[in-house]
Amino acid sequence: MKDVIVYATDYCPYCRQAERFLTEKQVPFQAIDVTHDDAMRAKLVEMSGQRTVPQIFIGGTSIGGYSDMVALHQKGQLMPLLEGSPTRSDTASST
Repeated sequence: MKDVIVYATDYCPYCRQAERFLTEKQVPFQAIDVTHDDAMRAKLVEMSGQRTVPQIFIGGTSIGGYSDMVALHQKGQLMPLLEGSPTRSDTASST
């Protein structure tokens, strides 16, 4: 399974929801608190192009925030992304 990193603040309810979601799905993740780390917040903007938290990275690639992660899950794309498998839409039809 690819590494999952959640950049969060201690006052963000969506950060807690993202962490709870990953825990419920039994997906190991590293939470990085950027509450009082202005330098890391600036770097996070460079890495993701976003100023909001949470920012979730899978295998070093930004997937966005909590809502983006849930949308991937609802489309059936989150687990294949975590496992490094191509999603159905990424593979050519064999018929």
